[in-house]
Amino acid sequence: MGISLKPQHLNRYRQIAWLFVKYGRSDLVKDTGLEETLEVEQRVTPKEAAKASELADDLEKLGPTFVKLGQLLSTRVELLPRAYLEALARLQDKVEPFAFDEVEKIVSSELGVRMSKAFSDFDVTPIAAASLGQVHRARLRDGRQVAVKVQRPAIREAMLQDLDALDEIAEFLDKHTVAGKRYEFCQMLDQFRRSLLRELDYRQEATNLSTIGAHLKEFERIIVPEPIPDYSTSRVLTMEYVHGKKVTDLSPLARMEFDGNALAEELFRAYLQQILVDGFFHADPHPGNVFLTDDYRIALIDLGMVGRIMPGLQEQLLQLLLAISEGRGDDAAGIAIKIGDRKEDFAEKEFTHAIAEIVAQQQGATVDQMQVGRLVLEVTQASAENGIRVPAELTMLGKTLLNLDQVGRAIEPTFDPNASIRRNAAHIMQQRLMKSLSPGNLFSGVLELKDLVQRLPARLNKIIDAIANNEMKISVDAIDEKTLVVGFQKVANRITVGLIIAALIVGAAMMMRVETSFRIWGYPGLAILLFLAAAGGGVVLLINILFYDKGEK
Repeated sequence: MGISLKPQHLNRYRQIAWLFVKYGRSDLVKDTGLEETLEVEQRVTPKEAAKASELADDLEKLGPTFVKLGQLLSTRVELLPRAYLEALARLQDKVEPFAFDEVEKIVSSELGVRMSKAFSDFDVTPIAAASLGQVHRARLRDGRQVAVKVQRPAIREAMLQDLDALDEIAEFLDKHTVAGKRYEFCQMLDQFRRSLLRELDYRQEATNLSTIGAHLKEFERIIVPEPIPDYSTSRVLTMEYVHGKKVTDLSPLARMEFDGNALAEELFRAYLQQILVDGFFHADPHPGNVFLTDDYRIALIDLGMVGRIMPGLQEQLLQLLLAISEGRGDDAAGIAIKIGDRKEDFAEKEFTHAIAEIVAQQQGATVDQMQVGRLVLEVTQASAENGIRVPAELTMLGKTLLNLDQVGRAIEPTFDPNASIRRNAAHIMQQRLMKSLSPGNLFSGVLELKDLVQRLPARLNKIIDAIANNEMKISVDAIDEKTLVVGFQKVANRITVGLIIAALIVGAAMMMRVETSFRIWGYPGLAILLFLAAAGGGVVLLINILFYDKGEK
C-alpha cells in the first residue's frame, strides 16, 4: 500500500485524515483509497467546515507540532483560502503555560546549578507562552534583569514522533495524489523539519540574536536583546530583558507621543537590509514579536525562525519587489519565472495573465489596503497553480513582509510599504555594491588577477608557437557540415526519384492510346509495365521515407 500503519502513528493518521475531510481536502483521502482503513468520520457538514477558526482550534488540540505546522501553512497560499490563512495567525500566542515545577527542573538541570544560585529572583508566572517554550522574567546575581526562555518538557521527543508520522503521510500523498505531485508535500515537510529542529536548539537562537543584532547596529531606533551565553543551553535561553509593550497594544493617544511614520520606515528599511543585503533575516516579525520600548524604539524578540537568501536570489527578489510595488505585472511575471523552476505543465500565458491581474489589483487600492507581503504570497500561489516551483525563500519573504505590513500599520496607520520599497531601492543597491567591494571580495579578486598574470606569459608562448608551426586550430561548435551535405543529397535524390516516377506515370498514360498486340489484362502491355514500375518506385520511396529517415533522427 506504500504506507506503514504503525500502531503509534495510527491515531495521528486518523486525526490528520479527518482534518483533510473537514476542511475541504477530502480528495487527498479519496485518492489514497484509505477511507475505510482510516475510518474517517464525516463529523461536520460542508457549511460547518467552512468556519476557518475551527482549523486553528483543531491544530491546537493536536499539540505543539501541529501548532508550528499551522504557522507554516499560514504561508502556503496555494493550499488554503485566505480565511484559513488569517485564522492560523492566532496560533502565534494563545498557548497554555506549563507548571513552574517543570521550569525549575529544566533550568537547574541545564545550567548545572540550583536556580537560586544562578538567579537572585525568578518570576513564577511566565510573561509569555508559546508552542515550544515560555518566557519568565528573572534577575541575575549581578543585578541585571533578564528574560529566560525555557523549552517545554519532552517537547523534542513528541515532535520527532509527530514528524515521523507526517513524513509517511507526505510521502504517500506525493506518490498517490494529484495534489501531492503538484505541491510536493515531502519537500515542504523537509523544510518544516529543518526549521523546527533549529528552533528547538536555543543555542541557535542565541547565535541569531547576536548576528542580527550586529547587522542592525546602524539603526538607532531598533534594538535586539543580547543573549547571556553563560546562562544559555539548547533548552534554556537567557537574554537581556526589554521593557516595553506589543505594538498591537498601542492606543491612538499613545501613537501621538512619537513619530510613527519614521519608526515604521526605519523598521521596514532594516528588514530590507536583512533580506536583500545581509541575506540573513528575522523570518517571524509578527506583532507579538515586535515591542515598542519605553524610550520609543522597536525591539525584535523571539529570533528562533530566521531565513537565509543567497546573493543571486537577493537581486531577483529586489527586482520582483520593485516590479510589484510599481505595478509592472509583466515584469513581475518574468522575474518570478526566472526565480522558480518550470514544471512540465507550466502554462506561461496563463501565469503571466494571473500575475498581471494580481499586481493590477493594487493600482486602485488605498494606502491602508496595500499589502506587498500579500501580493508576494499571491504570486507564490499563482506560480504553484501554473506549474512553477518557487524556492521556499520566496514564501518566507512573503510572510515576513505581510507581518511587517501589519506591524508598520500598527505603529503608523498611514504607512505605505510600497512607497518605502521604492524609496529605499537605491540605498539597498548602494549597500549591495559596497558589500561586493568588501576586503574579502577584493582580496579574492586580487588573487584571481595574480593567477592570471602568472599564467599569461606561458599561455601566450603556447599560442605564438602554435601559430608559428601552423598548428593553430579554431573549433566552432556550429552546424555539422557533413550531416548538412548528406541531408541535401537525400533531398536531391528524393526529388529526382519523384520526377522519374512522375515521368513513368505520364509516359504510361500516353502509351495507353497506342494500339498494340502486346496486352496485359486487356490493356497495352508497355503502358501497364510503366504503371507497375511507377507504382513500385513510389512504394519503395514511401517506405524509405517512413522508416529509414525516421530511424536516423
